[in-house]
Amino acid sequence: MSDRSTVNVKVRGLGSALDVVRDLRDVRPLATAEELEQFETDVLAGFVLARASAGLADGTIRGDVGHLEQMRSWFGRPLWEMDPPDADAYFGKVLRASPSGTRLGRSQTLTTYFCSWSCGTRSRSTG
Repeated sequence: MSDRSTVNVKVRGLGSALDVVRDLRDVRPLATAEELEQFETDVLAGFVLARASAGLADGTIRGDVGHLEQMRSWFGRPLWEMDPPDADAYFGKVLRASPSGTRLGRSQTLTTYFCSWSCGTRSRSTG
């Protein structure tokens, strides 16, 4: 068993089961730039579908996507790689002279984007 394998014990009734979970990073090659770009597109499409399913107007969703695209353009990498210091630099330096409504809109959109990741994960894992 490699260092990155995990052993899980599941208790079922009076018996138990033993699972060995293997780290797939040893077997699966890293994603190509094209695969990452496709995944990023899929993530954004999921964000749009979630917003539409929540009943938001098309114009609101377009505005959210525009905010995300502008932040992504500045960041130069997928937004899921953004850390708090990156967001601080963006909102504190890049948007410093922007109207407060612009900063608020972008911060709310970024918060919703990250919440859609964590909330979706949480609901699937507890559901």
